[in-house]
Amino acid sequence: MIHQYKNNGYNIVMDINSGAIHVVDDLVYEVIAHLDRQEDAGSVHTQLDARYPASDVEEALQECEELKKAGQLFTEDIYREPILDFKKRQTVVKALCLHIAHDCNLACQYCFAEEGEYHGRRALMSFEVGKKALDFLIANSGSRRNLEVDFFGGEPLMNWQVVKDLVAYGREQEKLHDKNFRFTLTTNGVLLDDEVMEFCNREMANVVLSIDGRKEVHDKMRPFRRGKGSYDLIVPKFQKFADSRGQEKYYVRGTFTRNNLDFASDVLHLADLGFRQISVEPVVADEKEEYALREEDVPVICEEYDKLAKEMIRREKEGNGFQFFHFMIDLTGGPCVYKRLSGCGSGTEYLAVTPWGDLYPCHQFVGNEAFLMGNVDEGITREDIRDDFKCCNVYAKEKCRNCFARFYCSGGCAANSYNFHGSIYDAYDIGCELQRKRVECAIMIKAALADEIEKEEEIK
Repeated sequence: MIHQYKNNGYNIVMDINSGAIHVVDDLVYEVIAHLDRQEDAGSVHTQLDARYPASDVEEALQECEELKKAGQLFTEDIYREPILDFKKRQTVVKALCLHIAHDCNLACQYCFAEEGEYHGRRALMSFEVGKKALDFLIANSGSRRNLEVDFFGGEPLMNWQVVKDLVAYGREQEKLHDKNFRFTLTTNGVLLDDEVMEFCNREMANVVLSIDGRKEVHDKMRPFRRGKGSYDLIVPKFQKFADSRGQEKYYVRGTFTRNNLDFASDVLHLADLGFRQISVEPVVADEKEEYALREEDVPVICEEYDKLAKEMIRREKEGNGFQFFHFMIDLTGGPCVYKRLSGCGSGTEYLAVTPWGDLYPCHQFVGNEAFLMGNVDEGITREDIRDDFKCCNVYAKEKCRNCFARFYCSGGCAANSYNFHGSIYDAYDIGCELQRKRVECAIMIKAALADEIEKEEEIK
């Protein structure tokens, strides 16, 4: 299976099953298209010899044959059987999302957590519940040494002392059980101060800073409960924090909606503020919401991704580049095959914990009791839910089987699938279209920067 496309003057051919990427000239691009339709060499010559020298067509055919023999073009799918074996493996938990606070000091319009309440009541996680969660993680992690705990909300800084106490407890336990905790934190920045920054720089492997972009965009969607915007308060704090971490091990994370389909301007605004690790992601919301993305918005959004990709190339060449989360793609190694096939591990390797200790497949399922898997006292009591998520992979989803991006998105978000189609085995259609576009842009950026390096070496 291959995928061909043109972007920013580059002819790109992806061999889906091997992961090989080829940037080719017009002739080879056309030859590959004919071969993909199962045409033989004679037919290719018949159709192309009128426009290209026959010797060039033959050379292109030979190059394609060599790539096939090298396992870089028209390769077979070797992953279907391994995923069947993966389903049989013993499940270990390697990451928890601790809902340290079901409460928030902002009133973000698009918040899936309903200002931190998650379809339920406001609450703060106690130290005792948090301890039990870490104990559960250790007990269910098997021989895995590296474990991850994300402090999430609501707004985690509203329960800051418990965050600190749980980190201290985790550091004690990792020595006793030969484990290594990687702690992370997501914050809106309202309560961020020097003490929090210093602690995070010492203990948090990554920190997510929530900001949507330009002041007018951010303040419209992320105000305080009485309507005042939060941009002016958080931006100086975030700038200071990012610099204190050496512009690494953090990212500013925003959401774009139908109100700002020109979101590339928001990404570039964040870059101009000095941030080097940026993620601005499409809102996922019911179409009834005025800010929700609609199918007719997709072409405009795709144009914005193209615009952003070209500007990122320009800035990188000028020495002023930045990372955009959705354009980060590893073409040399990439994630392991099981990760590529089964995704984020929600419901199996990754679980969310409510303030009172209930276990859910991930933070986006919290509050939906159909997905309540157990609690930190009794452990997993609904193994059928876990097994259902364990079987959820790109081969179990009809929409994923023939999608060129399946090994990059790993089937997409199970919660989005469920919310739009009532099944974790479906896919959120707008999300799929945007993911495919992002993959294409990410690979084009790699091609453009590699081309620039090659030109510089030729000059030398």
